[in-house]
Amino acid sequence: MLSYQTESPAETRALAAKIGAAVRTGTCIAFFGGMGAGKTTFIRGLCEGMGLPDIVSSPTFALVNEYHAAGCVPVYHFDMYRVTNAEALETTGFWDYPQEEAVFVIEWAENIEEELPQLLLKIRIQGSGDQPRQITLEGEELLHDFSG
Repeated sequence: MLSYQTESPAETRALAAKIGAAVRTGTCIAFFGGMGAGKTTFIRGLCEGMGLPDIVSSPTFALVNEYHAAGCVPVYHFDMYRVTNAEALETTGFWDYPQEEAVFVIEWAENIEEELPQLLLKIRIQGSGDQPRQITLEGEELLHDFSG
């Protein structure tokens, strides 16, 4: 388990970009943290580190946003805020997306934790508003050449 503290959204994005540069295809990344913790900000940095353009937005109402760019691994960005059980997860089409060919990022993963894949990078973000963020990574061995 690795732990970091960031003092600003820019620092959070910079850390996330380093992680994004080390993410392997097929990885599922589950985000845990309250409203306003910075999950979407982190995912913006993660996608930047993967070479994707800055097109990240919260999929709260769409449930999933897809990010694609030439020469980049696709990212499927799920928001499980309104999904609270296995039956509801099934109706989202979650299992129909090609995880082995992409990277999954899941906001509000605590709502479907029992249904998440076994091989999982968990990222917990604590803090809100102008507070520093405490960011904890569990499963960092899934990252390629990550030095943090």
